[in-house]
Amino acid sequence: MSALLNAALDAAARGWHVFPLRPGSKRPALHHEAQCPRTGACTGGHVKWEQRATTDPDRIRGAWSAGAFNVGIATGPAGLVVVDLDQPKDGSDAPCGAASFGALCEHAGHTVPATRTVRTASGGHHLYFRAPAGARLRNTAGTLAPLVDTRAWGGYVVAPGSTIHGAPYEVMDDRPALELPAWLLDLLQTPPKPTVSVFRPVVHRDVSRVARVALERETAAVAATREGGRNAALLRGVRAVGRFVAWGDIPRHVAETAFQGAGEAAGLPPAECRATIRSALDWSIRTARPREAA
Repeated sequence: MSALLNAALDAAARGWHVFPLRPGSKRPALHHEAQCPRTGACTGGHVKWEQRATTDPDRIRGAWSAGAFNVGIATGPAGLVVVDLDQPKDGSDAPCGAASFGALCEHAGHTVPATRTVRTASGGHHLYFRAPAGARLRNTAGTLAPLVDTRAWGGYVVAPGSTIHGAPYEVMDDRPALELPAWLLDLLQTPPKPTVSVFRPVVHRDVSRVARVALERETAAVAATREGGRNAALLRGVRAVGRFVAWGDIPRHVAETAFQGAGEAAGLPPAECRATIRSALDWSIRTARPREAA
């Protein structure tokens, strides 16, 4: 019996509905609606992957006997909510999803929940939770925090045992999936309320006029950013001002204090602000060109 078939049967034995993904890929190994032959399972109309996902061992053996398919878990039918903690793209030194989620938990007064955890092919993590009875949650992308997505109804995750470009999905913590914590459920069910804040940075007198203007402009832009781009705006703003720190025009602690206030005014958790500011300033100081070459 193949390892991928075993992975599909293992997930099904846990009550999780599975369906085949293309070999070495995240994409469903099923025809699109435009190419639907309207025969077999689709006689009455096109049947999508979420409806095709199954826990039936015979159907699973039949599907995986046709090829080395990766395994998709349809999170909605499986009764799961999976928190996807991603890695920054393109070598960015922004905080990873795990750091952002840790900051979110800290801000909410909780530790990171200990639950079933899968390491993804890209080095991120999937945290598995059981959906509370009666809850029908949908997918989210960056709603909880930067690089933190969730998969529920309408979504799926790649199961451990699958590989992408030769990199495996591996179980890191095999304990049973916890029920989704109430505070996380509340965040996912309650849409964020828009906030209006007026931010005025307090700039030290030792800061030069040009640097002061740049600091005031960038911190104001960060404070005015709404959910979905706040961490990226903070990273850009700190990097834009970082050269003045590298040149000695702004004391580092002054820049840190100003951007911390701006990030928190935008609604970012304090720990996330500190991590982003520290990372961005370290990068700026390391890479800044001499003043005369700027």
